[in-house]
Amino acid sequence: MGGVRVAELLRQQAEPWVIAHRGASARAPENTMPAFHAAWECGTPWIEADVQPTLDNVPVLLHDDHLDRTTNGNGPVRSRSAYEVGSLDAGSWFTTGSTRAYRATPVPRLADVVTTLDPQRSLLLEIKGAHTRDQVLTAMAVVRASGWDDRVLFESFEIEALEHVRSIEPGRPVGLLVEELHEDPIAACTALGAVTYNPRHSLLRDRPGLVDALHAADIAVFVWTVDDPADWEFLTGLGVDGIITNTPGELLAWQQGR
Repeated sequence: MGGVRVAELLRQQAEPWVIAHRGASARAPENTMPAFHAAWECGTPWIEADVQPTLDNVPVLLHDDHLDRTTNGNGPVRSRSAYEVGSLDAGSWFTTGSTRAYRATPVPRLADVVTTLDPQRSLLLEIKGAHTRDQVLTAMAVVRASGWDDRVLFESFEIEALEHVRSIEPGRPVGLLVEELHEDPIAACTALGAVTYNPRHSLLRDRPGLVDALHAADIAVFVWTVDDPADWEFLTGLGVDGIITNTPGELLAWQQGR
């Protein structure tokens, strides 16, 4: 069975996993190699990234469906070739003080980041937006070719994308991202073979008992996106298994200081 080992997802250590949202995205441009390396350097065991295909079906790491916000390009990512997307500047928009320290940073391909994984580094990979089966198959093939297939957990808001993953590799665990809680989250996860339920963190304030219920069904809980220490405290107390944050170094320091 491919994918991150399920037993590792349920919290066994004192603190939740720290998961760097699009890398250490408060320190470097989101979804770029500098952001991922900044996360590794501060000691986080997990990074999160967004994958989507180019016009010629090369998986690249970018959050928005358009290029405009985080590159010097414009238009839909999927209307440009991998060569065109790779030629863009994905760093100049991110300023450090008065300098543009990340000028000319490229949009990475999925292959660029999966080769940085190792037995202590894992990737939570969001399949961003609607995908055909062939597009999902291509992303999965890139992950498999890296040799670190067992360090990658695919997640998505898109039910069909997760169904594609499971049809391609029936035993592969996946994560279910949610904007609103299901009436029966356990049934929703079971239907998809999801081993993590990943809600917006604020939703758990209305259903704090949900974490224990999911754990009883051997389903882990990864919450997004959390940068406030008061929320870290609350969510740690609930027993969540992972906290997705833009500030992984700060969260790690907070955990170590408890």
